[in-house]
Amino acid sequence: MSKAISLRGRVAALSRSRPADDADLIHARTDLAVQTIRDYIIDRLAGLPPLSASQISQLTELIADGGDRS
Repeated sequence: MSKAISLRGRVAALSRSRPADDADLIHARTDLAVQTIRDYIIDRLAGLPPLSASQISQLTELIADGGDRS
């Protein structure tokens, strides 16, 4: 979780002085979102039995498609 806290701090610092469309701020927000998703996945999978190949494939496809559910 400390990486997420660090990334939150970076987003906060950048957002004070940069416009919303600033490339560094957008990158920092994206990094924070990815870290938050990663932490959530790790938390949800903790204690579960190993995923099947089909389940892993479903999650991989979702990520590869950028979250598009269509």
